[in-house]
Amino acid sequence: MIRVAVIEDMTVLREALVAVLNSVPDIQVTAALARGDHVAALVQHAPPEVLLLDVELPGRDGLTVAADLRTTAPATRILMLSVLDRPGVVHQALAAGVAGFLPKGVSMDRLLDAIRRVHAGESVFPPGLLSTALRRGQNPLTPRETLVLRLMADGDSAKEVSRRLGLVAGTVQNHMTRVLHKLGARNKVEAIRIATDSGWLTG
Repeated sequence: MIRVAVIEDMTVLREALVAVLNSVPDIQVTAALARGDHVAALVQHAPPEVLLLDVELPGRDGLTVAADLRTTAPATRILMLSVLDRPGVVHQALAAGVAGFLPKGVSMDRLLDAIRRVHAGESVFPPGLLSTALRRGQNPLTPRETLVLRLMADGDSAKEVSRRLGLVAGTVQNHMTRVLHKLGARNKVEAIRIATDSGWLTG
């Protein structure tokens, strides 16, 4: 029997996953949580063998949770299930030590197969997505550059970014100049597209 914990903030999806997984003879759902900051207590008291983990979670995001569990619960195998199936996010998941990563649009048969394979010690990643993630590499932007670009992607002007971050306008412009250079982008719109497609603006 494979002991699985489901960490998913969408109630309908979480309950559906629990119902289907518990109907499978060789899988037992031992816990179902909606928040990432509740996972540490779970694995401390009743560590699952496989943790089915979303990326976007309240309290603590899935990538941070996965990185923490790499040292606090190394025996728990992590399978990420997310709509954020972008190369940058997959690359971060690899760095966090997860055993697998699947998009939420995957079929239930494929998910069940992935849980069994991850439990058996295998790694499960969509081949095309994995190769792209490895080719793209890590986010080349600094945390501050990423934040500036994320705020602009949300619709903030350079002036609004300056006010929100307590920076002078020239500093924000310098950040954007470096962003364009690092991403090989011609303008802000293209930089936002590249970073979004790569998953670097997540979080």
